Amino acid sequence: MRLDRIIRNSGASIVEGSGSIDVSNICCDSRKVTSGSMFVAVKGFASDGHDYIPMALGKGARVIVYEDQSRLDKLELHPEQTEGTVFVKTDSSRHSLAVMAANFYDNPSEKLTLVGITGTNGKTTTVTLLHRMFTSMGYSCGLLSTIANYVGTKGTEAVNTTSDPLTINSLLNEMVKAGCEYCFMEVSSIGVEQERISGLKYKAAIFSNLTHDHLDYHKTFAEYLRCKKLYFDNLDKDAVAIVNSDDRNGLVMVQNTAARVVTYSCRSMADHTCKVIEQSFDGMLLRIDSREAWTCLIGKHNAYNLLALYSTAVELGASPEEVLVAISSLRPAPGRLENMKGPKDISVIIDYAHTPDALENVLKTLREIAPDRPLICLFGCGGDRDRTKRPEMGAIAQKYADRIVVTSDNSRSEKTSDIMADIKAGMDLSGRAKSLFIEDREEAIRTAVMIAGPGTTILLAGKGHETYQIIGTEKRHFDEKEIIEEIFKTL
Repeated sequence: MRLDRIIRNSGASIVEGSGSIDVSNICCDSRKVTSGSMFVAVKGFASDGHDYIPMALGKGARVIVYEDQSRLDKLELHPEQTEGTVFVKTDSSRHSLAVMAANFYDNPSEKLTLVGITGTNGKTTTVTLLHRMFTSMGYSCGLLSTIANYVGTKGTEAVNTTSDPLTINSLLNEMVKAGCEYCFMEVSSIGVEQERISGLKYKAAIFSNLTHDHLDYHKTFAEYLRCKKLYFDNLDKDAVAIVNSDDRNGLVMVQNTAARVVTYSCRSMADHTCKVIEQSFDGMLLRIDSREAWTCLIGKHNAYNLLALYSTAVELGASPEEVLVAISSLRPAPGRLENMKGPKDISVIIDYAHTPDALENVLKTLREIAPDRPLICLFGCGGDRDRTKRPEMGAIAQKYADRIVVTSDNSRSEKTSDIMADIKAGMDLSGRAKSLFIEDREEAIRTAVMIAGPGTTILLAGKGHETYQIIGTEKRHFDEKEIIEEIFKTL
């Protein structure tokens, strides 16, 4: 594509060379540069893309996009290195990269119905179920989620909650070529702050909730909120913003949006409402907008997820009856309150809950459904991540569980013992007395099953769909389902 078409509306301008040259591809990783590439120098947290401009030139980059003139000057590039190269200046490489990526792939988000969801909890469940539901209703759909990216029924493993702009637009382009009519996408606060979604056109945006998470990155809750809100601030007037009005920040999100606002609630008056009529381990009976529907999902938090699902589908033009029929056939997203039933009436619940709010939601649900069943909670916290939530999660586990097993999650570069000490700090003497602290997660799971009597519920929280553990720099295979199946065979 011609350079002048790629940089249109991106905030970048040519300072040396011609806009009429053709660009073969766009890269922000110098290792991926080939002859004819455009290289965008992005300042990262661990490295600065400006430092890799010489490498990009050496590999044949025809266009260099940069934001820091002083860094470029310090490179002291020789004329033979830059001969025939076009230099493009921008005030924000991140913003320009996102817009240029959209332009390069001919703005694919404008050619399908793009639906994004942001919030602390519920994103993966909601987008996964939206993808499944609209597929069951006969539409060809794409999915961009924490677990996987799908183009129609073809899936690949995802790396980040919100991918980089080049990956997003490339996948959206694939969806358009494959005939997809919808794409459902998780939108993280970090993705918004880093402008990974700039240049995308959303038809609908969903807000689920805002609780404690990612403060290792954002530093303050106010900054976390600001980044979430920025997503809605940038919506067009022809989009619809669908917000959970039961969350105290729900209406804050849409204070400055140009989009049409629609609310949903499980507690009060709203455009769309839901009430849990009854629930068990097998599912829930819901009343949504005065109509009843059965779902095999459980938990009040899933009632909110399904109401967001219903509200979105109806606001996009689906009939309420069709949506409720589709909801009745949905299965849980992988690693979200998955129930493995074992001998002696032992139930092992696997859930991704890794924030204080998510852990409390799951434990409250298990208590509400089966108040007389003994409840064991096994969990850990990720290393090199928000430390402040660790004692909170320790206090929550103490509040709801009869026995607690504190163990490793993805410890990364931190010592597991230090992470467990942070969790222990949130417990009082009674909480510590009913807790076991076992660093090895497989050993911890086996211990939890061993101490479980007949009719016990065991919650394995934190890993969910993940089939690995990151200890140090090593990514090891670790599948809790496999471990539980093996243990059940011995009981």
